[in-house]
Amino acid sequence: MEKEDRLRRLKFRAWHRGTREADYMIGCFFDRHHTEWDEASIAWYERLMDEDDVDIMGWALGTIPIPADYAGPMMDAMAKLDYVEIPR
Repeated sequence: MEKEDRLRRLKFRAWHRGTREADYMIGCFFDRHHTEWDEASIAWYERLMDEDDVDIMGWALGTIPIPADYAGPMMDAMAKLDYVEIPR
């Protein structure tokens, strides 16, 4: 699958998680950072999208330990939460 198709699919998955809170956290992260991603970053995010929202949010908020597979710069950026812009 080509990069643009993968990113389009990831955007949909990021913004259709099932709860508004997860949509904002995961979707806004995608919107803010996806243009900077290389192949490894895209693959990391694809794997992340297969995880439960509760786990992703817990890792980003620091309420549960981050598994070694997800620890690193991408999760560090997600944990900053400076990318979340809540629409009014």
